[in-house]
Amino acid sequence: MVDMRAALAGVALSNPVLTASGCAAAGRELNQFFDVSRLGAVVTKSIMPTARSGRPTPRMAETPSGMLNSIGLQGPGVDAFIAHDLAWLAEHGVRTIVSIAGGHTDDFALLARKLAGHPAVAALEVNISCPNVESRGQVFACDALASARVIGAVRRAADPAQPIFAKLSPDVTDIAHIARACADSGVDGFSLINTLLGMVIDTDTLAPALGGVTGGLSGPAIRPVAVRCVWQVRRALPHLPIIGMGGIRDGLDALQFVLAGASAVSVGTAMFGDPSAPVRVLAELEAALAERGFDSLADAVGFAHLDADRRPARQAGQARETGQTGQTGQTGQAGLAPAAAEAAAS
Repeated sequence: MVDMRAALAGVALSNPVLTASGCAAAGRELNQFFDVSRLGAVVTKSIMPTARSGRPTPRMAETPSGMLNSIGLQGPGVDAFIAHDLAWLAEHGVRTIVSIAGGHTDDFALLARKLAGHPAVAALEVNISCPNVESRGQVFACDALASARVIGAVRRAADPAQPIFAKLSPDVTDIAHIARACADSGVDGFSLINTLLGMVIDTDTLAPALGGVTGGLSGPAIRPVAVRCVWQVRRALPHLPIIGMGGIRDGLDALQFVLAGASAVSVGTAMFGDPSAPVRVLAELEAALAERGFDSLADAVGFAHLDADRRPARQAGQARETGQTGQTGQTGQAGLAPAAAEAAAS
């Protein structure tokens, strides 16, 4: 058995698999497929201060290995969310991370104050990957100063017991630079990554396929970008936890994020085809860790950052301690050739 417990800035989770914001509303819809309290946490759809109708239709378009969405942060507003969705989550014992969004810095602060002290809120995800009305529509997370300003405002307004995670955009030259600005303003961790900005043109109508013209690209197509972002932020700020997301379909996809430095992972687009994907990914991730000789999830977090000469020794030692000496093809379950494992253990 692998110890699958995860920790996010002082928040203890029974396991590292979460939902991704925007792909399962507040989790209630998923409960008909599995008990959502089995997940490490539910990350809600981003909440705004007031009700919002979203962008014009069509709002979704399929692309190879992914999809584009242009929903526009449709939602009921924070008061209705607290009264209905958050109450339901609390009643069902679901660990909850509330994602918040806004067009102004003050919007984020207002939301943080509204949610401060609420016993059902384990942490806040600050979705700064949305347009900044104060700066003519520029995305907050594409500017270090704007990102820092929002995170600082949320940190001052939020309950000190509620960690805040900055959700960053990959549409930047240097994501580590943005992450450092957030860290300097008091962020407790990161959600990496939000969707990439994309566009599809319908070759029959000869016009943009989405009513909002552009949309967010998600799904397997963005996974290599997401893993790269997790890697870079982990290397720059190894003391801050990361929730990794972007195209996770199975346990091995999730394992890539963990090895790159994510302490937890979120499953999103995969749920559109398989609503039970999060619990399946959890089981597959645990099996993958066991097959590679890890005693715990924590041992695997950031493992790929170890020097090459340290990775085999550490992994061979774990396999020896747990008695996992079986082989798969020419390698053992620890993923080492027998000769390499023997040399590392000597």
